[in-house]
Amino acid sequence: MNTARKTASADLKLEVVVIPVSDVDRAKRFYDGLGWRLDGDFPVGDTFRVVQFTPPGSPSSIHFGTGLTSAAPGSANGYLVVSDIEAARAELIGRGADVSEIIHRAGPGQPAISGHDPERRSYRSYAAFNDPDGNGWLLQEVTERLPGRVDTDITAFTSSTVLAAALRRAAAAHGEHEKRSGGKHDENWPDWYADYIVAEQAGQPLPT
Repeated sequence: MNTARKTASADLKLEVVVIPVSDVDRAKRFYDGLGWRLDGDFPVGDTFRVVQFTPPGSPSSIHFGTGLTSAAPGSANGYLVVSDIEAARAELIGRGADVSEIIHRAGPGQPAISGHDPERRSYRSYAAFNDPDGNGWLLQEVTERLPGRVDTDITAFTSSTVLAAALRRAAAAHGEHEKRSGGKHDENWPDWYADYIVAEQAGQPLPT
């Protein structure tokens, strides 16, 4: 019998992931070139050094340096969630990253197909790039979270770009809502937008 308590748990927020690199200064130039925020570079003598970068809009950061890990350089892999994979890919290429073509999958375990998902369904479109050591980063387009993947008590956006994308989706859905209402202007559209965006983030049924 599962006796796990259903009460609220203490927050365990992922703060940092360590990635193994062979040349710290080369890695620092690469991630700085991507536009990631340099939070610190802390050398301690000749045997320890930690560099921290944070991707734009991310609550979590990466560490690399000297004396941090015994893992082989290039053995790490991570996911980077984006709201518009075409725009993210273009920006990364403009910053010097060698990003693969965009692919999508019809479903879990299905073969890769060239191009983004034709319906722009969430979690279906991908692209990838490596840092100079071969550590891999997979871009995944996520516009709507699956149920249970979001804290329903919190509605938060990591950047103005993400918020703008949510507003555009709400606007498109609200336009269909007004059509179904005979084309009459909805004076309560701010409340409708708010309900739509909160429900979308929480993975709950969307208003119609």
